[in-house]
Amino acid sequence: MASISYDPPEILAAFAQQHVITFPMLSDAGSATIRKFGLLNPVPEWALGPDKDDPAVQAEVRKYVSVVRPNAAMVGMAFPGNLILDPQGVVKTRAFEDFYIERNTVTSLLLKLGGTAQAPVAATRTSTAHLDITTYPSLPVIAPGNRLSVVLEVAPHSKTHVYAPGAKGYRVIQLALEPDPLVRVLPIQYPQPEIYYFRPLKERVPVFQKPFRLVQDVVLEGTPQAQAELRGKDSVTVKGSLDYQACDEKECFNPVSVPLSWTMNLRPLVVERPNRPQ
Repeated sequence: MASISYDPPEILAAFAQQHVITFPMLSDAGSATIRKFGLLNPVPEWALGPDKDDPAVQAEVRKYVSVVRPNAAMVGMAFPGNLILDPQGVVKTRAFEDFYIERNTVTSLLLKLGGTAQAPVAATRTSTAHLDITTYPSLPVIAPGNRLSVVLEVAPHSKTHVYAPGAKGYRVIQLALEPDPLVRVLPIQYPQPEIYYFRPLKERVPVFQKPFRLVQDVVLEGTPQAQAELRGKDSVTVKGSLDYQACDEKECFNPVSVPLSWTMNLRPLVVERPNRPQ
């Protein structure tokens, strides 16, 4: 893991020391690499130019730069994002942000690529008559603006299947999160199902009958209003349910709704820039 920014080496060294960062933080002098990648953020220059009072420019500033007045030190910054490379250095995945204060977490990105949570997280195990479910968040500690994942590892019991999205006439499996004004739920992508032939009815339906994973991305809102509401809180809890209908080789069972929750500790946003060392 490494970061690239337009900050000078002494600023990066001070920031790394202050926040105990051990991965390489690379200084892109003059934003040369940022420009070559096509990632230069032009909005700070607009905010300092002749159109600085244009409402459209001010809206872009609030979205892509800062909620406070931009200054000359911001010129040269990149649009924030992540590039994931393979061992040969080829970019395989990229994820860039639509709002400067909302950031993908690395663990969430890796989970969507089939990885596992890197930080120690507490898992909860639940068993029903048809499934074993292990749930955990992608990170134990989050900050406003973080995009993270809540994860379910689902293992159907032997000779049991649950119906996947697209099955007609059955209650398909669905992760449903409770509405929360501080948590924005992003669209979920379900894994590829397999087609099951149900002999009693002579029908073919999409199902899950092998262990599978559901990864639901959520955003802890990072607007100034949300930050004010979160101030003083130690944690945030995401609640919801896993709804499904299961069948075995002979019969189908009544639909089931399993209550779930994920609790993450809160930390404040890092917003300050360290002073240049004397």
